[in-house]
Amino acid sequence: MKQVPFGMTGVQVSEMCLGTMMFAKRTDAAESDRILSYALDHGVNFVDTAPMYSDGACEELLGRILQGRRDKVFLATKVHKGLDRDAILSSIEESLRRLQTDRVDLYLIHWPKAGMRIEEIMAALHEVVRSGKARYVGCCNYSAWVVEASNAVAALRGWSRLVCNQIPYNPVERGAEIEVLPQARAQRVAVTVYRPVLQGILAGKYDPDQPLPADSRSEGDERIARWLQTYAAGVRFFLQFAREKGVSPSAVAVAWLRACPAVTCPIIGPSRFAHIEDAVRAFDFQITPAERDALSKAFDAGVREETGGRFPELRRDWNLVHE
Repeated sequence: MKQVPFGMTGVQVSEMCLGTMMFAKRTDAAESDRILSYALDHGVNFVDTAPMYSDGACEELLGRILQGRRDKVFLATKVHKGLDRDAILSSIEESLRRLQTDRVDLYLIHWPKAGMRIEEIMAALHEVVRSGKARYVGCCNYSAWVVEASNAVAALRGWSRLVCNQIPYNPVERGAEIEVLPQARAQRVAVTVYRPVLQGILAGKYDPDQPLPADSRSEGDERIARWLQTYAAGVRFFLQFAREKGVSPSAVAVAWLRACPAVTCPIIGPSRFAHIEDAVRAFDFQITPAERDALSKAFDAGVREETGGRFPELRRDWNLVHE
């Protein structure tokens, strides 16, 4: 597993981030331990969790199975209880107790909310860093302007800046290409990506020409049937491309993300041991820029400028990065 720069922090992390949302939910302690051990043995050092995963049980399980190897991972968790100062400070204390550690490496705001007070949030996050309870802070699901506004406040006050934005991104969900990804690349904000296989659609779990299987995630998520119907042609093209290349569909999904210059790490959230084996193998596969374009066009989900031009996320000739 290759190591990649984590934004402007100077830290190197594995190009795969292990997501643990299924731990303590669909994956018991023994299987979770096997998954974590396999990931660590294959060079994965970046692990993402959150207190809202299984109402804290995920963090508790992860804390137990990380004992004796906590220092081997770059560990991320998230704010749980709200966006005011007290919620941010109490949430980190509760996460640290569940994780059985004295600090996390990355502490993230999980969702922006209407009426959020950016200065109060950034002051509280800086307090977490200053107290040694997190090395870095970041956000999830922020628009580009909220990241910029937050970091402008941090720069003005001499506080810790947001070093990461965690977002959904895949060949269907591509709104981030307009502003979020160009801003992140320009300001060297790390981008971690959840939903890389679109709830299993891009892992080959669903056939757009067949009924949805019983007892699958589709029973509780209406988006799966809607996406399959709307993007059936793209899914067929995607699955056929994987067959022709002799790789799993998830390997193609991962390669599509890794070919984006603004993406730092896809987050892979296995629920079974076979999933982590497939995920690690997926990082051996790469696609060309032309193949990425063909896969993207098959879904016809990109947001276009009125003139028909392309947004700068994919323009490798643009020197957006501050040296």
